[in-house]
Amino acid sequence: MQKKIVLLGSGELGKEVVIALQRLGQHVVAVDSYPNAPAMQVADESEVINMLDGDALDAVVAKHTPDIIVPEVESIRTERFYDYEAQGIQVVPSAKAAQFTMNRRAIRDLAAQELGLKTAPYRYATTLEGLREGVEAVGMPCVVKPLMSSSGKGQSVIRNEADIEQAWQYGLEGSRGDLAEVIVEAFIDFDYEITLLTLTQANGQTLFCPPIGHRQERGDYQESWQPAVMNPALLEEAQSMAAAVTASLGGHGIWGVEFFIEDAKSGQPGTVYFSELSPRPHDTGMVTLAGTQNFSEFELHARAVLGIPVTEIEALRNGASAVVLAPPSIGSGAPVFDGVLQAAAVPHTDLRLFGKPSVRPFRRMGVAVAYGDRSASVAALTEKAKQTAALIQVRVED
Repeated sequence: MQKKIVLLGSGELGKEVVIALQRLGQHVVAVDSYPNAPAMQVADESEVINMLDGDALDAVVAKHTPDIIVPEVESIRTERFYDYEAQGIQVVPSAKAAQFTMNRRAIRDLAAQELGLKTAPYRYATTLEGLREGVEAVGMPCVVKPLMSSSGKGQSVIRNEADIEQAWQYGLEGSRGDLAEVIVEAFIDFDYEITLLTLTQANGQTLFCPPIGHRQERGDYQESWQPAVMNPALLEEAQSMAAAVTASLGGHGIWGVEFFIEDAKSGQPGTVYFSELSPRPHDTGMVTLAGTQNFSEFELHARAVLGIPVTEIEALRNGASAVVLAPPSIGSGAPVFDGVLQAAAVPHTDLRLFGKPSVRPFRRMGVAVAYGDRSASVAALTEKAKQTAALIQVRVED
């Protein structure tokens, strides 16, 4: 049952997907916009193209004639995916899902307007003046995000009118691709946020991983832990919402569905707000590399892509992850890691260095994970993962 698979996007998440697919006997072509990307280092073949160039994308598909196309980033000319599906190529999870989730407008409108899921009030803006009007409509404080970005890039909080112009410029700078548009959302005073990894399968069965809590900084995840402790009724509501939106988009694979959670207070029921959705493995889901489940999110994705049924997702132990970042003052060049031996000596932890060929300030270069049994405190595990990650120092090669 060997398939030829073209992976579009070859970062650290893609690298783990390639490894999972190859363990199931698959042939993978890794594609990205720069050479020696992490997934290329383990793939069977690789291509370097601008994935927003539809002709270049067509050329790669024509050259390799894949059975399956697996997108791993947002900045792809996804309109072409409908043509590939018409040619009989499987697009993961589906051409519609990839197109709708490429930018926040389509998925937010689907969730809020078509499916009636509860979200933060929001507006869109294509100009600075449009952003001012959006801020006035939703109120301050509010959050501004590019319609198309990754890892939280371009996100900021507007607390007063003086922040608006800077938020607009930052949003444009953080946008991926050629789309100059932002979404402005009312600020929700939530208690915590979760990622609900949702597995849709060819046999029609949808399964959920234990919820993952996470903390963000500069719009990017810093730590995650599993399971996130939450009210069972609110978890059931989140699962229902995740099932509805993934069913509407169709296809099969792992989805990272993000929610804001307000706990019950003063006799008032708690509230679950749909936030975002990614039709692929999620960065916060790297905690599953700690062996928290019977399959990591990458192994689940590989099985769904190939139509291999997963009958259950079993929680095996508690875990946490913390990122290894390049420092803010770092220069350019190839990375060197100090402290790896010290980090590796910490009991009940593990480490992944992603193999990115170059550094820049705050670039995510690795992740440390910590694990314990089902009774272990996730707060203590998170602190342990942070301390382990902090032992690793990133510098530029002399």
